[in-house]
Amino acid sequence: MRHPGWVARLAALLREAETRAFHPRHWNCAMFALAAVEAVTGRCPRVHVQPDLAASADSAGFPRVAPLLARTGDVALASAPDRLGVVLDAGRVAFVGPRGLIRAPITDCTIAWRIG
Repeated sequence: MRHPGWVARLAALLREAETRAFHPRHWNCAMFALAAVEAVTGRCPRVHVQPDLAASADSAGFPRVAPLLARTGDVALASAPDRLGVVLDAGRVAFVGPRGLIRAPITDCTIAWRIG
């Protein structure tokens, strides 16, 4: 279930992350995805670290959906390199980059998870 104020909460997260650079320990794609899930649902899911990002994301218990069916606030996985991002509007996904958020088309993603 989505938090009643999820739109504003997700927008605040995206504003905060806009210029926050990638850091392997303190701000990476997994942390960004978890922060987005918390913004959308109001709670941080329990995740079990697995050998790959897709399996780790699956462990949170959200159902997979085709990337083209993902909606704003869902989490998506792009490959080459593997990275988790947050679905925006108009078929775009935001990813953590070296100087802040990078946007890419949803068609770059191979898996998405329905959040809430």
